[in-house]
Amino acid sequence: MTHDLATILIVDDEKHTRDGLRLSLEDDFDVYVAADMAQAMEVLKNEQVDVMLTDLRLGADDGMKVLESALKLPKPPVCIMMTAYGSVDTAVEAMRRGAYHFVTKPLNLDEVDLLIKRALRSRKLESENVALKKQVERKYSVQGILGQAEVMKPILATIEQVAPTRATVLIEGESGTGKELVARAIHHLSGRPKEKLVIVHCAALSPQLLESELFGHEKGSFTGATEKRVGRFELADGGTLVLDEIGEIDASTQVKLLRALGEQTIERVGSAKPIKVDVRVVAATNKDLAKMVEEGKFREDLYWRLRVVTLHMPPLRDRRSDIPVLTEHFLKDVAEANGKAFKPLGEDAMPAMMAYDWPGNVRELRSAIELGVVMSNSNRVMLKHLPAYLSGGGFGAPRVASNGQSATAPVNMLPKDLNLEAMERRFIEEALQRTGNNRTEAAELLGISRRTMQRKLAEMGMLVRKPVDL
Repeated sequence: MTHDLATILIVDDEKHTRDGLRLSLEDDFDVYVAADMAQAMEVLKNEQVDVMLTDLRLGADDGMKVLESALKLPKPPVCIMMTAYGSVDTAVEAMRRGAYHFVTKPLNLDEVDLLIKRALRSRKLESENVALKKQVERKYSVQGILGQAEVMKPILATIEQVAPTRATVLIEGESGTGKELVARAIHHLSGRPKEKLVIVHCAALSPQLLESELFGHEKGSFTGATEKRVGRFELADGGTLVLDEIGEIDASTQVKLLRALGEQTIERVGSAKPIKVDVRVVAATNKDLAKMVEEGKFREDLYWRLRVVTLHMPPLRDRRSDIPVLTEHFLKDVAEANGKAFKPLGEDAMPAMMAYDWPGNVRELRSAIELGVVMSNSNRVMLKHLPAYLSGGGFGAPRVASNGQSATAPVNMLPKDLNLEAMERRFIEEALQRTGNNRTEAAELLGISRRTMQRKLAEMGMLVRKPVDL
């Protein structure tokens, strides 16, 4: 079999039809012929046939049986039916049973050639769609992205149960625990996975900009509104809207959001015209919203509207058994994203990773793996390729000990004399070092907004100018 040509099987009990088709097609395709069902099945079992043309009448055999048998194979061919007794009813029946198309005799060879090429394009698209679907399923596999620790089982079960519904979901947990991944998984497993998924990072915008971002605005509604703008609710119509860091929104926006959730209706800034939207909302926060309600910082009615279903993501330190699972997932994912060959983790790395507390949670783990994949110049990702603090060097310390050997003594916590402010400073310094002093990237690495990063830098005297209100 010539593997660079598509393979065609012609099944017909008339010899001159078989030979005529073979002569017509063999310059462009790898052609096999069969006179009956037995010969056809022999070819189908032993060769990977791309397209099968079969007559509906095969002497004592029935072409429909050949069609049905072919379509039951693990890799079925695209099937085109041929008959001299063509009728609409026969064509519909053949298509209903899985045939790609139907042609009548006497055959127009140019038409057959064109039909085969269309069938091959269809087969290629089908194959690509299957591959893409598997890739998407792997990317958004709930267990793949979140792990399998005992503490995660009820969370995974809840995700799979609520995802197909329209229920609003509130995801709580520390920064970096995978809240956005959960939101994406909920969308992917919902009844609207092909619709838009729109994500808004609420803390990154000032109150006025956030209101405009969510609900849109009319031209001239405020200074700088030079044209009409469609908001994220409208963009997400029919799909899912993820509101990350929902605890950062101001009181005025909370009122508008409450109405949008309750009535599925919004109004653009500068307009009183209601706009109907069909949006499934998933909110995420690293704050204690219940406490904020008690303190009067968050509307109680909005809180209850958001938390129809609540998921609390545990920190990685409370589910250490997931570290190997997540590490394997990130090693493959990062290697693929960077166009590198997959490299397993070295034996010296996992003990240190299991001992470390991962204050940045899953996001920090992925960042560490990404660094390891990029820095590794061997066939494995070793401890020396990972962040220095995993090998006991502390933040910003060299990766190699003073004697020239890689430092391998794992630590499970930071020095006891560090207070919270000192820990935050070290985290920020390390993040800035690893991102070349890019504040936006450093903020993303730490799982905080750029505005929060600016404020922290100002509080610590690491920023000369005042923090910018974004």
